[in-house]
Amino acid sequence: MGKKVKKEAEPPPKDVFDPLTVESKKVATVVLMLNSPEEEILAKACEAIYRFALKGEENKATLLELGAVEPLTKLLTHEDKIVRRNATMIFGILASNNDVKKLLRELDVVNSVIARLAPEEEVVIHEFASLCLANMSVEYTSKVQIFEQGGLEPLIRLLSSPDPDVKKNSIECIYNLVQDFRCRATLQELNAIPPILDLLKSEYPIIQLLALKTLGVITNDKASRAMLRENQGVDQLIKILETKELNDLHIEALSVVANCIEDMDTMVLIQQTGGLKKLLSFAENSTIPEIQKNAARAIAKAAYDPENRKLFHELEVEKCLVSLLGSENDGTKIAASQAISAMCENSGSKEFFNNQGIPQLIQLLKSDSEEVREAAALALANLTTCNPANAKAAAEGDGIDALINTLSSKRDGAIANAATVLTNMAMQEPLRLGIQSHDVMHALLSPLHSANTIVQSKAALTVAATACDAEARTELRNAGGLEPLVELLRSKNEEVRRNASWAVMVCAGDEPMAVELCRLGALEILEEINVSVSRKNKFSEAAYNKLLNNYLSLKYSQTGYLSSSNIISDGFYDYGRINPGTKLLPLKDLCLQEPSDQRAILLINSRSSDVSPPPSTEDKSSDVGYGRSISSSSSLRRASKEKTKENSFHFSAGFGSPTEEKSEPTSGRNTAVSKSTTKEKGSRKGRGKKEEEKVKEEEEVAAAPKLTGEGSLEKEWFPPSDPDFCVYVYEVTKSILPITNIKEQIEVLAKYVAEKMGGKIPKEKLQDFSWELHISELKFQLKSNVVPIGLIKKGIFYHRALLFKALADKIGVGCSLVRGEYGRAWNEVKLMSESRKGVMGALPPLEVYIVDLMFHPGSLIKLRSREADHYRFL
Repeated sequence: MGKKVKKEAEPPPKDVFDPLTVESKKVATVVLMLNSPEEEILAKACEAIYRFALKGEENKATLLELGAVEPLTKLLTHEDKIVRRNATMIFGILASNNDVKKLLRELDVVNSVIARLAPEEEVVIHEFASLCLANMSVEYTSKVQIFEQGGLEPLIRLLSSPDPDVKKNSIECIYNLVQDFRCRATLQELNAIPPILDLLKSEYPIIQLLALKTLGVITNDKASRAMLRENQGVDQLIKILETKELNDLHIEALSVVANCIEDMDTMVLIQQTGGLKKLLSFAENSTIPEIQKNAARAIAKAAYDPENRKLFHELEVEKCLVSLLGSENDGTKIAASQAISAMCENSGSKEFFNNQGIPQLIQLLKSDSEEVREAAALALANLTTCNPANAKAAAEGDGIDALINTLSSKRDGAIANAATVLTNMAMQEPLRLGIQSHDVMHALLSPLHSANTIVQSKAALTVAATACDAEARTELRNAGGLEPLVELLRSKNEEVRRNASWAVMVCAGDEPMAVELCRLGALEILEEINVSVSRKNKFSEAAYNKLLNNYLSLKYSQTGYLSSSNIISDGFYDYGRINPGTKLLPLKDLCLQEPSDQRAILLINSRSSDVSPPPSTEDKSSDVGYGRSISSSSSLRRASKEKTKENSFHFSAGFGSPTEEKSEPTSGRNTAVSKSTTKEKGSRKGRGKKEEEKVKEEEEVAAAPKLTGEGSLEKEWFPPSDPDFCVYVYEVTKSILPITNIKEQIEVLAKYVAEKMGGKIPKEKLQDFSWELHISELKFQLKSNVVPIGLIKKGIFYHRALLFKALADKIGVGCSLVRGEYGRAWNEVKLMSESRKGVMGALPPLEVYIVDLMFHPGSLIKLRSREADHYRFL
């Protein structure tokens, strides 16, 4: 036998690479390995990168710079479980970096991460995939991606995972997602409330806390509150509040309870379980501001129910709320103020806050926090509404200044509430005067210009409450407040229109304001509103009438009618008929126009600025008495006809002694007329005494500018004086006013007017009465279309009717002025029927008569008769 030969080992194939163990110390090298096709290398590379990323934010940034994110996204869907798991773990850590999150959104990896939440995946993959989504869901864009790609349903399913980390990451991601209303709605459809409530039983506080925070958001929706109640969630919340060991959860639990109280059924359930008393206990005894805030917030919401308010009042919640106003936490102050606002519906609570609460709320109006000021203003608004005592307490607590300062707040709610308090205060005259002294009209300018309809409405209402006297209205006009107020009449909001109409009605309380409001277009806007059935309101109609009644010149031109209550005052002018919507120029503009072929504008003005008193046979002392007699007759007229109406607007200063009324003539043409008329009267009454008085008065006039300052009078404008009309007023006051029989007064006055206007004119000679030439001569002489009524010595129907009305108003004789066609106008008076005089029983109805001033001056014609028709129309 031959010797055995040892068999040699076969060499490895030439095309197989021998195994190589490499130890890398550079992360860049490991990143390159992520592109390897070998599963073992990929798994080990991912594991090494995971450990590297765990060490800090700088390492995450390094991996991003090295381009590790792109190859890792491909590994999320790798066939190998270990590779897939390790890649998911890396993304769970890397996603906390903002730059990585941005890149992940661009690479659209959300769908791949959501796929890792599938039930067949390992728990570790669930943990880090949910962690990745939780980190990404902080940003709105990622929220949208997660929601739109169906991430909410698997996250809700994972709330029941046995792994606490999976639960924590899932509920955290859900909490971030439900900040969007679409996610909240979908959450209800997916029946997420039960698994979230189960998390409240977790032994991990962070999971319980996140669950409560999520419930605090989703219970803002009514359907979620109902689901919470149906799944016994209220009981779990009350148990948490009753457990002292869970005091770290009380803040969020109270927040959820505060939301649930908005649901009536849930509130009843909380009330039955003693939850309201627990809320009050937290508010009173807790030293943690957030707990106090949420407890007060819950009390505020509960207090909207009458039974709860009654219970809280019995438990003396007011003392607790007042003490919370002194908290250092702004949120607690706001919640306490809101609770006080709600408790104001209880009359007993309102009385309690009169002495305690109002001073503290006023102090909060001075806070640096706009939210605190808004809440305090709301509480004061509710406290002072329909409660004069509280309004007075707020004013006495130095609240006016703080409230007016609040009108310049940056928050619309604070402005509206402050305006409401000021309105409530202004119902009492002493408080209104106090408000006016704080320059409230300037402070209201900004709210009137606001774009917020609530602010506009409340500001307009405050104007209506505070502009009750002429001084306040003048201040509003000078401050530029009328322009925005008129603009509010155009508002599409019904309440804004209503309150603006109310304010305009109040502001139109005197002639200067009415004229200015009409100039700004208020009358046209109100007229347009009142035509619309849907837009008009009682205040718009009242404002329209008030404007006309205090701007009688415009009213007579538009409507052709002045009632007996429309008292003509100095400065009234008859422009003639104008169409509705046509602007009536102010008297000053009309006076400055050159004469034209239009009809003369008739002016009523008994305030003489450059003419001596009416001449008479009496001495100088009687002239002073003349001034007093006119003043007293005017006062008598106002007292008898309009006791509540404010003084009429006058163009010149108060009507005092003749010497005080002297001033320089405003123009050359006025001087010429004054001199000519004075000369005529002087020739009738006697020259000697008159010329002596005139010399003395001219000396006084010359000295007047030296006393008041050179040129000061030139800046003022006065309407043309009417010395003849002053004489008429004096004579009528002296001779007709003392007559006790009203009918006799009317007859005598009618004859007097006819005498001054050319006397009786027979019907057959009416065409020969050359009054037109006389008027044209006056216009040429005055170089103006405006003719004072006293200068007209030949007057037709409408001249005589206007003079009769003006003089009748001076002595308190009630009559109306009616404009007809073809230059006709007449006066109507109401008298007791002769046939009914002396009849016992109820007062007989008054009959209306037309006063004849032309054909048979002094005769009275029954309104409904052929003779009356003849006088008016033929």
